[in-house]
Amino acid sequence: MHKRNVFILSLSQALAFSVAPAVTLVGGILGSEMAPNPSLATLPISLMVVGLALNAVPAALVMQRIGRRLGFMASALLGSLACLLAAYAVGQESFLLFCLATILIGVNGAFVMQYRFAAAESVPSQYVGRAVSLVLVGGIAAGFLGPEIVKRTKDWLDYGVYTGSFASLGILFLVVFFLIIFYQDVTLRQAETSGEERPLRVVVIQPIFLTALAAGVVSYGVMTFIMTATPVSMHILHGFTIDQTAWVIQSHVIAMYLPSLFTGFLVEKLGILRLMVLGLLVMLTCAVLALVNQELLGFWGALVLLGIGWNLLFVGGTTLLTRSYRPSERFKAQAANDLTVFGIQALASLSAGTVIYLANWNILILLTLPFLVVLLGGLIILRGQISPPTEIISGLPASSSD
Repeated sequence: MHKRNVFILSLSQALAFSVAPAVTLVGGILGSEMAPNPSLATLPISLMVVGLALNAVPAALVMQRIGRRLGFMASALLGSLACLLAAYAVGQESFLLFCLATILIGVNGAFVMQYRFAAAESVPSQYVGRAVSLVLVGGIAAGFLGPEIVKRTKDWLDYGVYTGSFASLGILFLVVFFLIIFYQDVTLRQAETSGEERPLRVVVIQPIFLTALAAGVVSYGVMTFIMTATPVSMHILHGFTIDQTAWVIQSHVIAMYLPSLFTGFLVEKLGILRLMVLGLLVMLTCAVLALVNQELLGFWGALVLLGIGWNLLFVGGTTLLTRSYRPSERFKAQAANDLTVFGIQALASLSAGTVIYLANWNILILLTLPFLVVLLGGLIILRGQISPPTEIISGLPASSSD
């Protein structure tokens, strides 16, 4: 088992992913100051997600051609340059350049989201859930790191408020670049022994693939819809301070990844579908709390529950996904999944700002309920019909090392 790969990917996740909560925290705030129209306040955050979604397929194809190691290294350099561009844009008060920078940050994010698949390919198939969880554990540190960097370095440069924050994030990506140098690409011997490669259409119409895809779409779509609107709702509309808003976002991101310390074991003990059902129930509880309590602790509790529910549903969905394709099909199956999931995430992020300004927080929360309820019902109805074909063994490395 390539234990070193999983460790490197987890540490890289902690550093590279820290930019996402940072942009989520200040993107809407800066957007409200620089955008020509208040309804465009969350556009920079949304464009980060759009950049990720549009590059889900290119990222997979690039790594299929040049390998994951070189792909991850190149994306880390791009992430560093994107953060420096964001710092320049904020200093120039250029909304257009800031949006371009967040798009490029999203491009890097498309590669970062492949860390979980790289980890899955580095371990035997029975440990895929555990490997995915261990990589996502890096998000715990990211939840602390991103908002803390924003708060502590926002005035470091005389160029403008928050320019120091983005410059500091650019440095983090250089650290990721040097970490990934020690990652080892993995060759999967099952690609030669588990049958010929099937057309993508055949892969994606399987119930197991569609269920995994639905889990990713709902987990990311609902989470992003609520999370994107939270800083604007709290800081701009409800009048909470930036420190209070940062605390809620920070707690949310930590809650997204802290369960990863044990989610991998829950996959093995409860089973994938039970874990996904549990995640949906937690997200439904989040929605109820968000509707009935809009004090500081209400926002905090709802966002923490949102993060926990996301983790359970997303890890379950990712683990299920790896059982839906043969090793030779992995890049195109992963690309199709991520394109759909992050395309929906982009749509959710783009619409969040409009909904929160033109409607209100309660309407925004109510809009998420049909998706959660439908998927929950679907999992209960289909629980006996979802199983991987017996010939598919995903994620087993060709050799054990480290």
